Amino acid sequence: MHALQYELTLPADYDMGVVRDRVARVGQLLDDWGGLGLKAYLVRERGVHGSPVNQYAPFYLWNTMEGMNRFLWGGAFQGLVDDFGRPEARQWSGLAYAEGRASDAPAAFAVRRRVPVPAGPELSGPMEDAVRETERLAASDGAVLAAAAVDTRHWELVHFSLWEHDVPKAEGDVFQVLHLSAPGRDRLPRGRQW
Repeated sequence: MHALQYELTLPADYDMGVVRDRVARVGQLLDDWGGLGLKAYLVRERGVHGSPVNQYAPFYLWNTMEGMNRFLWGGAFQGLVDDFGRPEARQWSGLAYAEGRASDAPAAFAVRRRVPVPAGPELSGPMEDAVRETERLAASDGAVLAAAAVDTRHWELVHFSLWEHDVPKAEGDVFQVLHLSAPGRDRLPRGRQW
């Protein structure tokens, strides 16, 4: 599993209806994308759920590098670049994935928490902690799924979870889910990924 996210931070007075309309128009284009586990079309609106910004920030879990590369270099990503400019796209290697207690429910909200990997020579401890946190989140009421991944360039962990209701039981940035494309969700590797 491989995670990818880019964030488009928009002006404070930006009409977020533009983003909502865009997702309504193009969201289904990845509903059958080969190699994609899932794409959550996410937005944050300034002043809602503590967000300081207006932001469009899709989050992806990929089953294959080929699928991700075809998305990035094969034209689909270019539409976003043409409309908004080229964003920085963060990537993380998968550590853990778990279906949640509400796995059959539609996802209404997402929570993303990025934290530095603690300093010190021992890496297995923080990685095992990330796996346990994924399992804990997935076992929570209202959890649709949970995942954890690591960026080894910046030594950053990302915890990502989807929720069926508007009071997610996770710490981090809260996003609204506008659409979920999940053609390969059933093929995302479960549990610890090493």
